[in-house]
Amino acid sequence: MREIIINAHVPTDSVNEGFIPAAKSLGFSVVLLTDCAQAHREHFAKQDLLAYPDEIIACDVFNPLAVIDAITSRQLPPTAIFSNSDHLQSSTALAAEYFGLPGKNWQTTYRAKNKAEMRKRLATLGIDMLWHAVVGDAKDLKKIQHEVPLPCIVKPREGVASQNVSMARNYEELYAHCAAIWAEHAGQALLIEEYIEGPLYTLETLGDGKDLALLGGFQVKLTPPPYFVELDAVWGTGLPAQTEAQVLEMIRQFGIGFGACHTEFVMSNSGPRLIEINYRNIGDYREFLLCDVLQIPLFEKVLRIYLGEPLPNIQVSNNAAWIRYFTANEAGKLNHVPDGFTLSEEALKLTYLPLRKVGDTIRLTNSNKDYLGVLRGSGACAQQLENAMERASQSLQWEITA
Repeated sequence: MREIIINAHVPTDSVNEGFIPAAKSLGFSVVLLTDCAQAHREHFAKQDLLAYPDEIIACDVFNPLAVIDAITSRQLPPTAIFSNSDHLQSSTALAAEYFGLPGKNWQTTYRAKNKAEMRKRLATLGIDMLWHAVVGDAKDLKKIQHEVPLPCIVKPREGVASQNVSMARNYEELYAHCAAIWAEHAGQALLIEEYIEGPLYTLETLGDGKDLALLGGFQVKLTPPPYFVELDAVWGTGLPAQTEAQVLEMIRQFGIGFGACHTEFVMSNSGPRLIEINYRNIGDYREFLLCDVLQIPLFEKVLRIYLGEPLPNIQVSNNAAWIRYFTANEAGKLNHVPDGFTLSEEALKLTYLPLRKVGDTIRLTNSNKDYLGVLRGSGACAQQLENAMERASQSLQWEITA
């Protein structure tokens, strides 16, 4: 039996409802290596899931040597080694290289995950000279405070999504934001960087190590500063083709070229400026929206790259797609949540997924951890989809009590 090794951290729908079923449909046995084995076992103890891993093995997946040891102890050599986790791209790339399997360049995955190294690499290549500095405590901050361009952005050097990301408009806010993070995570390396003003966009790409294809991109609506929580994403950047090509060339020079990549950039007055290069599939349920709008089995397409197959021909879709996140605006206990649903009519499809349940305690984090639910839709007509999204949004109500 041919095996695909999937390295995972916490349980995610991308892996459990996307990549594992895709691997099974391709005829592979799935071995899940994870440092959260019990959490995954509890998830797969549920009934009526699309697919199940053949084995769940406890492993320090952040350590590439532990991953290699876990794989070498098995009788069968792996056919592919894959991860969709932000945290595990480098250990997965190193393990794939050890076994001579297709994979990403580990130096590139490290630079993409470590946001300070990303900035250094971009500067070295002459792509983007954004001011930035790394601080680990108040002493570090004091040394560079007068160099910091205000307003600035504060975020964990190896953070994910919008967690602990904020804008500081003055030195008082800068110190307060850093102190708040260090109060919970003492000594955490924080990246202080210049704020880039402008609307946010994404590009989604897929490569086989030789060719790099543009799948499309999103226009993203954020909460107003000082926090940057994604609220809506609409398919199609609406930008000139040469602008998208410019961003594509930026990430190609950076080293992106194998597997999926989710790139975020701001369209500034001086042109596109890179915010983050996330060297994995897009998340927060937009990966499932991509399947709908592109009308392809995207998870299978990604895995086939890791099996050594060439890049498939995927056409950028002119269909409409929209995703909306509903966030809690107060802390407390959830007493009422709307039920999930899927609505399909003619060329329109809407899906609402609740992310929290009655009885959950809400603690505001000003990040995607505050999401209560997500509504996604796709269809042939953008106006029809917008109208349907608005009607569905109005029908969704939550009740939170202090």
